[in-house]
Amino acid sequence: MKVKEIMDTEFIAVNADMDIVEASIKMESHKKFATPVLDDKKRLIGWITSLDVTRGLRDNHKKVSEIMHSKDDIVKLHEDEPARLAVLAASKYKVVSIPVLDTEDRVVGVIRTFDIVETLSSLYEIKVYKIFEAMVRELKGVTWEELMEASAIVTKRETGKRVTAEEYEQRIKNSTFGEAIWATGGLEKFFVGLIAIGELVIARKVAKARK
Repeated sequence: MKVKEIMDTEFIAVNADMDIVEASIKMESHKKFATPVLDDKKRLIGWITSLDVTRGLRDNHKKVSEIMHSKDDIVKLHEDEPARLAVLAASKYKVVSIPVLDTEDRVVGVIRTFDIVETLSSLYEIKVYKIFEAMVRELKGVTWEELMEASAIVTKRETGKRVTAEEYEQRIKNSTFGEAIWATGGLEKFFVGLIAIGELVIARKVAKARK
């Protein structure tokens, strides 16, 4: 998934010569906390937030250029970068929105923390069996039944509780990715478990072929 797949293209923009009061009205009417400042070719030159506008009005500034953050001080992303970079940038820099640029430095979208949360939420709701179906496709020659058998063995090894292949299959059909992460103790442990299942099912396949 790329940045352009989760960015908001319905963003508003202001220009550096715009009156702060006008910019404030525009941001308020569109319910936007932050907005890019663009030149006449839609290239990014700055960024303002509602807090900047409030301070600017309080300090009797007149133009957007007097309160904007310069381009060099702004966290920004390219539209073809991996979407995970948006998550990392929002977390690291504690920003609520990030401008997205094309190859000519034109702003083509804005990523907001709301967009990130919404995307992650949809990923969390993916059924776990979908991940296992992908494993079957990638592990050439491995059947669904063999994968379920290996999964049941790994589960018993990790938890000490016996579970049949059929019970494991029913479990993953009723579980979401988010629930599985919480149940296994985190994202890392979840994927370590998947790797263990993949290694076991291949080992069992090879052993069976040698008999």
